[in-house]
Amino acid sequence: LGYARASGLPFEMGLIRNHYVGRTFIEPTDSIRHFGVRLKLNAVPQLVAGKRVVIVDDSIVRGTTSRKIVQLLRNAGAREVHVRVSSPPIDGPCHYGIDTPTRAELLASEQSVAEIARTIEADSLGYLSPEGLRRAVRQQPGFGYCDACFTGDYPVRPARPGAPRALRVVEV
Repeated sequence: LGYARASGLPFEMGLIRNHYVGRTFIEPTDSIRHFGVRLKLNAVPQLVAGKRVVIVDDSIVRGTTSRKIVQLLRNAGAREVHVRVSSPPIDGPCHYGIDTPTRAELLASEQSVAEIARTIEADSLGYLSPEGLRRAVRQQPGFGYCDACFTGDYPVRPARPGAPRALRVVEV
């Protein structure tokens, strides 16, 4: 809604979401992730056919969901599909409780924004910057949220595989 208001574009619910399907990025295999996306989302052809569509998503992790959404909208007749992401690119795993994949599985750790746009088959792709995220949550200097998955600056260094479990605190 905020993007539509700020851009002056009309807001339509061109995708219907099944709220009984959970987060697909944490599923262990591609086939389960693809199946979950098919169950989770359905395009509304009457709203998207022949139109330039902008979708706003919270993040892109592996790109599986984003690519499927773009394909759903194109199959429903969308003329163009533009993707805007309300977080910076996720290029590092979370070691603090969010079940994210390894760095090698994160799309943004291996590809530029232009490459990600091609991978998800979008006409354009834009992310919120880390600075924009800090402004949006009104983060104060010296106190705030962990943004290590976006910046690579981990407040506590994660243990190396096979290393003792003690973690060392590093200054940020």
